[in-house]
Amino acid sequence: MTEIDAKIDALVPAWLYLPDIAEMLDIEVTKVRQLVKEGQLLAVRRGENRSLQVPAAFIDGDKIVKGLVGLLTVLRDDRFSDTEILEWLFTPDDTLPGTPVQALSENRGTEVKRRAQALAI
Repeated sequence: MTEIDAKIDALVPAWLYLPDIAEMLDIEVTKVRQLVKEGQLLAVRRGENRSLQVPAAFIDGDKIVKGLVGLLTVLRDDRFSDTEILEWLFTPDDTLPGTPVQALSENRGTEVKRRAQALAI
């Protein structure tokens, strides 16, 4: 878990606390912590109390956004830090269009994953 800088904080429009995610996914907070520990979700410390928070864009109703878990794995395999992953996911890309995380939520994950894989080359 990383503490983020102001640049990344400005890129990510909304954040969720782990208990909120647990409620949305109808699971225990300990399970959310396990998802973070296993790399299925990305959480960072932010705010005055440095609480763990996850970008709201990673949650779609009562589930994790389709394709996110695999994409996080690809980016980590490419040796991206958590901060670099957030920057890449939330930086607008005119060729997509939008941000990679928006494309994921719009079921355009194949293209996003292809681009993430190309970063390793």
